[in-house]
Amino acid sequence: MLSSIDHVQLAAPAGCEDAARRFFGELLGLVELEKPEALRSRGGVWFQVGAQQLHVGVEADFVPARKAHPAFSVTDYDELQGRLRAAGVEVTDDNSVPGLRRCYVPDPWGNRLELVAA
Repeated sequence: MLSSIDHVQLAAPAGCEDAARRFFGELLGLVELEKPEALRSRGGVWFQVGAQQLHVGVEADFVPARKAHPAFSVTDYDELQGRLRAAGVEVTDDNSVPGLRRCYVPDPWGNRLELVAA
């Protein structure tokens, strides 16, 4: 039986590693994890997100996911939104659920990410 989510993988084009480190590591503040030796030749980057992981993996015929998306709980929501906007990232607020503060942002390759105020 399923007990939790171990990791989420986002697809990205070949050569995505530097942009992934800048966006997910520097801008979002995630800690990069070392990929197992057997998987390094595939490219991509892994990050720690709480008890789970985010894997950015290379997909040969990459097409960004514009509907399907992971949602991340954010402890300092306003600060992160400000940092993203200052970095030129498009932040789209969504007030459709009463009492829930959330927004959508694209990663460097156009994948949809949801940020939810913790």
